[in-house]
Amino acid sequence: MIGSDGQQIGILETPDALRIAREEGLDLVEISPKAVPPVCKIMDYGRFKYETAKKEREERSKRTVIEVKEMKFRPKTDEHDFDFKVKHIREFLGEGNKAKLVIQFRGREIVHPEVGQNVLRRVVEAVSDVGMVEQPPMMEGRRMLMIIGPRPQGAPKPKPAGPTPVVTPAGTAAPAPAAPMPEAPPAVVTPKAPS
Repeated sequence: MIGSDGQQIGILETPDALRIAREEGLDLVEISPKAVPPVCKIMDYGRFKYETAKKEREERSKRTVIEVKEMKFRPKTDEHDFDFKVKHIREFLGEGNKAKLVIQFRGREIVHPEVGQNVLRRVVEAVSDVGMVEQPPMMEGRRMLMIIGPRPQGAPKPKPAGPTPVVTPAGTAAPAPAAPMPEAPPAVVTPKAPS
């Protein structure tokens, strides 16, 4: 048992500990019930509850809660709806939240997942200055999911992609056209003297 001044009193029977607490006008509070023998302290229980609640409030105010907001798209989402949804995604990311992008496929749309990937790619390009991909696109049944998180402070901005390969009809990628070579100055030819 621990006294009201913080000093250890020793091991006492419960009736004796309660009597001491009543004499001081305080409560006997069990602090560690799993210890052998259990640890009790003489204190004002109301004040103890108030202080623990105050500590919990302070810890809760220091914690940052990151929410994941879900935004649904369709492979055929209209341009106006797309812009409206991207605007909201930018706001979510600006507040420090994450955005879960969902492409919902219906009927025969599922046979063309590349259309959904193009929509997600457009969203990523539109928010690349404030957000970055945390989880790449993945299929989950008839839905394609991707998670975008806020870009950390001081993180480098994405660089524009270099030249993209040209896709030939056979489906093989041809190299991008090379930059033109600078022209060499015309050569000066001097006539030879006859011998």
